[in-house]
Amino acid sequence: MNGPTRSAYRVIVVGAGIVGLYTAYHLARAGAGPVLVVDRGFLSSGASGRNGGGVRQQWETRATVRLARESVAAYRRFGTEFGYNVWFRQSGYLFVAETEAELARLRGVHELVVSEGLPSEVLDAAAVARRVEGIAPGAVVGGTYLATDGTLYPFPAVWGLYEAVRALGVEVVLGVEVLGVEASAGRVAAVTTRSGRVEAPTVVNAAGGWSGELSGRAGLAVPNVATRHEIFATEPLKPFLDPMVVRASDGLYFSQTMRGEIVGGITLRDGAGVAGGMPSSPRFLREMSRALVRLVPRLGSVGVLRAWSGFYDDTPDGFPVIGEDPRCGGFVHANGFGGHGFMLAPAATLRVARAAMGEPIDLDPALVSPARFLSNDRPPSVERLQLG
Repeated sequence: MNGPTRSAYRVIVVGAGIVGLYTAYHLARAGAGPVLVVDRGFLSSGASGRNGGGVRQQWETRATVRLARESVAAYRRFGTEFGYNVWFRQSGYLFVAETEAELARLRGVHELVVSEGLPSEVLDAAAVARRVEGIAPGAVVGGTYLATDGTLYPFPAVWGLYEAVRALGVEVVLGVEVLGVEASAGRVAAVTTRSGRVEAPTVVNAAGGWSGELSGRAGLAVPNVATRHEIFATEPLKPFLDPMVVRASDGLYFSQTMRGEIVGGITLRDGAGVAGGMPSSPRFLREMSRALVRLVPRLGSVGVLRAWSGFYDDTPDGFPVIGEDPRCGGFVHANGFGGHGFMLAPAATLRVARAAMGEPIDLDPALVSPARFLSNDRPPSVERLQLG
């Protein structure tokens, strides 16, 4: 286990997933070094190596749509910027509704997305059936579709950023856990790790499912909750499905990779916290298989090859937590993204980096600031489209 090479840095980023590495990239590009990224595991050991690769711009709130739109643009140029092909395939996202009430909700999302200049479409049941070959008759009443959404492969994105930040002089230390965050006179002073104490006036909490634990080690109570979600991949099939399909009622989602596998998951209410680890469960395999086959019966004879799980980092209102904590100067949050850190990382982390450098950011603090959870009179805005 190798530790940091310096005793002090300008910024320490905790978490070497997509959010932490993108934050470090923006910091390095802005000349905010020296920057240290430290992670308790190996590269891609957290949610960044365990997600379904979906990237979408269909959201219920304008701020999230705008972050997502910027992120899509960033992933389109990722290969040119970083020299790694993430296989970003803009084959669309199709949200499907089983009831008229669900379709009405999706129409509201559609209207917002269109108002932001994106070419969303409302589909009836017949149009959905044309996009999802073999969907069960009567299974849905309609849906919404955005052709510029899509999927990518997470691993080359993480590796591309890892190589880029190191080339810019960022130090990345893996396999070293942050055990505590020291503060002096109400401001961050240092972190303690298994390999020693390291000083810094700014610490970025990009620890994903472990972000609540890290905040607690800084003496800060936060509402973030880690919840385990599972995914499986089937044997390869002849290509028949272009978009990512998401069912509004239960969060069922699935897409077909370029290798022909069906990759997807469904929202199950498992216990909160990271103590149980990231195993696969028979319950998930059973519930996911039943739900998928009810929607697309032709998949009933397809074999499942592998399954895995990872942690969402959920907040009560569905918005991420971005910015300096008012209770501890220099402690900057970059967490609470639910299961959508990969989708929003390129744009969201640009704001995180600015906050870490003491600059203002162009996001409504009532939506993203950590201070919103310290008041009883915060607005009731909620981002509920935490699916797929």
